[in-house]
This record gives sequence, structure tokens and C-alpha cells, in this order.
Amino acid sequence: MATMADCVFCAIVRGERPADEVWRGGGVLVFLDTRPLARGHCLVVPELHVATLLDLPDRLCGPLLQVTRRTAGAVERALGCAGSLVAVNVKVSQSVPHLHVHVVPRRRRDLFPLRLLWPYRYRGDADRRGVARRLRDVMTGAEER
Repeated sequence: MATMADCVFCAIVRGERPADEVWRGGGVLVFLDTRPLARGHCLVVPELHVATLLDLPDRLCGPLLQVTRRTAGAVERALGCAGSLVAVNVKVSQSVPHLHVHVVPRRRRDLFPLRLLWPYRYRGDADRRGVARRLRDVMTGAEER
């Protein structure tokens, strides 16, 4: 797995930087965004360092999209959301130069466009970790046990 020494997401992949990890497998990592637009906002990243979607090797396109789909479903089931916004910035508005897919929980009456100006804040570390745990349980099938 190729990573860059100064990339924040590569540091998360290597375990050198803390993150609320939701799921890992098949060369893809899912964790909670540190500047969420909504409660449960996840980032889906390839473990391999690639700057943008245009740089993603074909062999990782399928796994990345499969995990993104799985994450979107987990967000709905774990958080009781009506759906999600799935988005990828390519260069413009890409705050970290490592490909990442945003999976943002949505509710029918939310004010999502305004939320871009006012990011969501968790009620504390325990709340954030609890959300990550619920998402992880859904993605791993633990909620069915």
C-alpha cells in the first residue's frame, strides 16, 4: 500500500493519526469526518494514496464504490435517515489531496444547503464514538446478532 508521509488521510490509514474508524477492508477505509455537515458524515477513502478520482486505478473503482454504497446503506439503517448525499470533489473544494468520498446523512426536512455554512457539532466525544460504533455495527452485521 503506497502512502504519502505528509498526507493526513495516509496517516489515518497507517494508524498514526486518530480517527473514528467505521469500517476497513478491500483496500478501503471509512471513518467519520472531523468537520461533519451532519451527524454521521463519513469519508470513504482508498488506503492507497491517490490525489483525485482521476488518479484512482481501475482495480480500485469497484471496491471504492461498493464500500461507498454499503456506507450509504449503513447511514440510513444506523441513524434512521431518509437517505444520503454522496459526493466527491475533484481538485476544486478538495480540502485534502487524497481521494475521499463524502457520505452525508440526509433527512427530508433538513436545511442541507445552509449546513455548508454551519457544520454539525457532536455533543461530545462519547456521542461521536457512539455514532461510529453504530455505523460499524451495521457495516459488519453486528446489529443482527
